[in-house]
Amino acid sequence: MRRAVVIGAGGQIGRPAVDALARDGWEVTAASRGGGRHENWPGEVRTRRLDRDDDAALGALIGDGCDLVVDLVAYGARHARQLTGLADRIGAAVVVSSVSVYEDGKGRGFDTMGEPDGLPRYPVPIAEDQVTVAPGDTTYSTRKVALERELRAVGDRLPTTVLRPGAIHGPYSPLPRELYFVKRNLDGRPRRVLAFRGESLFHTSAARNIAELIRLAAARPGSRVLNACDPLPPAVSEIGATVDAVMGVERETVLLDGPAQGSVGSSPWSVEHSVVCDMSAAERELGYRPVVSHPESLPETVEWLTSTLSGQDWREAFPTLARAYPDLFDYAAEDAWFAARPA
Repeated sequence: MRRAVVIGAGGQIGRPAVDALARDGWEVTAASRGGGRHENWPGEVRTRRLDRDDDAALGALIGDGCDLVVDLVAYGARHARQLTGLADRIGAAVVVSSVSVYEDGKGRGFDTMGEPDGLPRYPVPIAEDQVTVAPGDTTYSTRKVALERELRAVGDRLPTTVLRPGAIHGPYSPLPRELYFVKRNLDGRPRRVLAFRGESLFHTSAARNIAELIRLAAARPGSRVLNACDPLPPAVSEIGATVDAVMGVERETVLLDGPAQGSVGSSPWSVEHSVVCDMSAAERELGYRPVVSHPESLPETVEWLTSTLSGQDWREAFPTLARAYPDLFDYAAEDAWFAARPA
């Protein structure tokens, strides 16, 4: 039986990835910091506790060798070198990167969005040969590029499929963007404001779709870089309408023609220029077909968010989201903005 090791198995992508590989006939060792088992995994899945930064522990986990390593928590050149240093014991790898590595050709990317004239204008759609930011260790994006380049440098010595997802969604997310609408509905907010007329397109990636790509890449080892996204993404206003339908509520959406007014109108998808990725390479090379769309995935996401938020402050429940978007629920600013609007 083919043996796979999944690093970061307890996370949002790891849970469905372990399940997909196990059901596809792999003998799976699921490694995570907590070492826990999850209810949807088949009984034969083995679990191991792992500190990703412990070189000796990682080497012991790989043991005498495995056919596949899936690394969901690799950040930067050092993690890449950990894997390449074990290349003689690993048949192939699948490593998750990010669409944030892309640059628009004029030095603009995710890292420059807060700067004057820093909003990137990507081609629509973005193909995998689009220029990336320079590798480095200063930001999430530069570390991911460094990771990718270290892995690609070894070529067929460690055949690696690099996957670049967009706005990842689904249960167990540390950055659940859908909370923007779910919490407002739970709090009884009758209206919400969306910048750019609610037309922003920021390509979404269901964790289950990423898991499907991992399954397909595992069956066809190779050295490649692939976007890892859903079908064509819904606009942010469409996401809000679908969340409302799932929760059985009706809410008014007020649209701004331009950018957000401070925190008012700013959502986790609010980009002025579309970020849409080309998925034809994954379809061509792996036969990829999405297993779920963003609207289809929302009921389980909404249920998980509602349950997780129950009895907790949202910042305690989702600290990563709170750090990324500290003003996500600035209701006082919204109320003041509505009060100042012309009648």
